[in-house]
Amino acid sequence: MPAESVEDGDIAADHPRERRGYTVLTHALVALVTLAVGLAVGFLATRPSHPGDDSAEAGFLRDMATHHGQAVDMGMIAYANATLPEVRSLGLDIGLTQHGQVNIMQTWLREWGLNPNGSRPPMAWMPDGEESLQDGLMPGMATQEQMEELRRADGKQVDILFLTLMRQHHLGGIHMAQEIVEISDDDDVKWLAQTMVETQQSEMNVLADLLKQAQAA
Repeated sequence: MPAESVEDGDIAADHPRERRGYTVLTHALVALVTLAVGLAVGFLATRPSHPGDDSAEAGFLRDMATHHGQAVDMGMIAYANATLPEVRSLGLDIGLTQHGQVNIMQTWLREWGLNPNGSRPPMAWMPDGEESLQDGLMPGMATQEQMEELRRADGKQVDILFLTLMRQHHLGGIHMAQEIVEISDDDDVKWLAQTMVETQQSEMNVLADLLKQAQAA
């Protein structure tokens, strides 16, 4: 009987020790989890949530907004003055599509806390991009003189000039969009750029066919 009393006492005494051990372990685990969460929150707080002011993405959006702006002007001129209904329709479609994309690009820049008008030179975001400038203009862009000629043109000359200039404009725009798809890791920017590539490549065939039709008229 005394032996049994000692054994019972030992067992009873062991329970608080086990509980204390579990309590210490639980506190340690809570501390580790709290530390991990704190480190994760700190990492997310310091990690950039969007491309920065000097990023390729910001440079592309700014330059492409300018590039698109000229296409919108050209499209509206064709819509108002071209002789072929198909050219007028195409001009309107290009104008509306690219105007909508300009709004998207400028909205993203504002959401990123960036000025839609940057201070860097055109094409500085692209490796060796400045070498692609022609008289300070981005690839495919019409000169001021060419734009004035398009505004002054009448008859089928409007159709021919618009289609010729827009083909060059699309070639330059496709080149720029393909480049950002290659170098960017921003899924939204890559999606928009790839959309531009696919849309403008499909329009290239239409532009070529309509140019032949306008020249034969």
